Amino acid sequence: MQRRAAWAPSQRGGSCGAIQPGMLAELAAAVKRFASLAVVLLPLLVQNAPAAAPAKIDLNAFDALKKSVPLPNGESLAYVSMGAPAGPAVVLIHGYTDSARDWVPLVPYLSPRLRLILVDIRGHGRSGKPECCYTRLDFAYDIKLLLDALGVQQADIVGHSLGSFIAQTFAEYWPERTRRVILISSSGGAKAGAAPRKPAYDYAAQIRQLKEPIDPDSPFMVGWWSSPTPVDEDFIRRQRQDAAAIPLRVWLAVLDQALVDADLQRTLPKLRAPTLLIWGSADPIMEEEVRQSLREALPHAQVKVLQGLGHNPFWEDPRHCADVMNAFLSAIPAGR
Repeated sequence: MQRRAAWAPSQRGGSCGAIQPGMLAELAAAVKRFASLAVVLLPLLVQNAPAAAPAKIDLNAFDALKKSVPLPNGESLAYVSMGAPAGPAVVLIHGYTDSARDWVPLVPYLSPRLRLILVDIRGHGRSGKPECCYTRLDFAYDIKLLLDALGVQQADIVGHSLGSFIAQTFAEYWPERTRRVILISSSGGAKAGAAPRKPAYDYAAQIRQLKEPIDPDSPFMVGWWSSPTPVDEDFIRRQRQDAAAIPLRVWLAVLDQALVDADLQRTLPKLRAPTLLIWGSADPIMEEEVRQSLREALPHAQVKVLQGLGHNPFWEDPRHCADVMNAFLSAIPAGR
């Protein structure tokens, strides 16, 4: 069972997938819409590349943009700021064993009026990796303190997978700081009293068998980052290497405290902000049962299912995903 889905602009392909004729110029034009992104991403595109060659992204250059902020709770959080400095703030929160760079495929297609804050959550990327604690509330409180440090009073909160649990939690506990919420590849968790069931893809059991040092080229890691369609090998290798560098104690702590024991149903009634739910129809992790529990818990949420896409729809079809997100983020809330 594949965890990852590949990315190529406007189609399902590698995270650095094949560019169709004319797409390289189109992507460069999209990037130019971001004044602060141009200096970063334009040099990262292969100049004068053949039309069929993959677009290369210099991940080192992207990572070099990261800043680190010490938080009052003793933690240190890394983030990348892009887009319009005076625009509406949008926080993008990645998933389990990922980092802020997960949003690179999507960023060029998001509205240039937005101030984007791409976060490395605790235990991941360049953020601190404390001995404890890794509940969804711990993660969400870090985001609140980061916004305090950046002087952001209110933001749109976007989360993917584990990041969507964090986004839910932030909106539930700090509604006054939340404008809108976008939950990508998310879950409402099991309903109270529901009988336990074995998931189709039991990644948790495989993770519990990992040993340090984690081998980025082990069968599990290759499978964890596999894709049904071609993905740039260098990109995937880098992702595996970064995930393998996360201490095993963090893998296990996040698994036990934020994923297995998330108890999402208990607090979902507190989520009152306008919400958009996005899923890929072929997501192997978020099965229909947990999607339905989230839809029922948030009956007023907008729902978009992207046909044929998997767990990372913003990698597979970033333009389509961004179009849906831009429309939601720019809409005037009802009653105003």
